[in-house]
Amino acid sequence: MNALLRVIAWTLAIALVALPVVAVLNGWIAGERWPMRKLAVTGEFAQVDEAAVREAVLPLVQRGFFAVDLDQVRDAVAGLPWVERVEVRKRWPDRLEVSLTEHTPVARWPDGRLLSEEGKLFAAPEGAGAGLPLFEGPEGRASELMSFHSLARPLFLTVGAKVESVQLSARGSWSLELDDGTAVEAGRGDPQARLARFARLLPKLRDNDPRVLVRADLRYTNGFTLVWGDPPPATPNDTEATPGDAPAGTQEGNA
Repeated sequence: MNALLRVIAWTLAIALVALPVVAVLNGWIAGERWPMRKLAVTGEFAQVDEAAVREAVLPLVQRGFFAVDLDQVRDAVAGLPWVERVEVRKRWPDRLEVSLTEHTPVARWPDGRLLSEEGKLFAAPEGAGAGLPLFEGPEGRASELMSFHSLARPLFLTVGAKVESVQLSARGSWSLELDDGTAVEAGRGDPQARLARFARLLPKLRDNDPRVLVRADLRYTNGFTLVWGDPPPATPNDTEATPGDAPAGTQEGNA
């Protein structure tokens, strides 16, 4: 019996010591004695709203220093637009430090999300990413779309054209659209040589024909097919068109 009483006594003593500690750690008591007074938000970011970070964190630090759940804080900040990575730590006696990294977008996705330079799709506010190229294709092949754009972009920049969109079909066929609306079918496999050949000839094609180049099909071994549209409307400074101008149509070109 004495041994049982000793066990009970020790159990009660441990409980009396442990329960206050558990209560403090869970914020049940004494939260006002060790309040979290300072929040430091660090990192290089331009799109993330620091006020939104503070608003997300504030409800999670009301129960005092010891009761702050760092995982909850990390999840709350990670759920904000543009946030890629978050690190959170506590500094005694009253400081919470949040270090974050934001996504750097490289392209738009058809559903409104943006694609980061890390190859990750992330949600962004409506209208964000204006001016970025549009990528269309299977989500699992986003990195291939990035590689294709990186290949095609400098080829056309050197001739004064900009790649506005890149598409990868379910069958693996590549196509793109230039800033003047020209659609370019590059085909499957490795299209670099075909794109380079077409890009070199593009200035000459534009200079030699007043019509609008609508589509270029590069899926040929030694040449390509061009589809032309009507020439742009005449302006007051333009000379009058002479009879016999060629109508819109298709033209084949060779390398």
